[in-house]
Amino acid sequence: MEVVSDDETSRERDYETKRRDYAEAGIPEYWIADPQERCITVLALEGARYVEHGVYAQGGKAESRLLKGFAVEVDAVFAAART
Repeated sequence: MEVVSDDETSRERDYETKRRDYAEAGIPEYWIADPQERCITVLALEGARYVEHGVYAQGGKAESRLLKGFAVEVDAVFAAART
């Protein structure tokens, strides 16, 4: 899971550069936690590129496609980051 920093360089790196790098490395699932948007994006590798498995907002539960039954409450992730 990548946690996006507030600066634009980090946003571009986490959403574009790392997405491409991780796909090339064959990482089967990639999660992006975005504190600014208060959402978690779950990406699943299909072939040589990632597709969105889901974008989960406040009040939702982010679910893994790879690990059946694994899920996290979006609110709990960002609440833990504040402590």
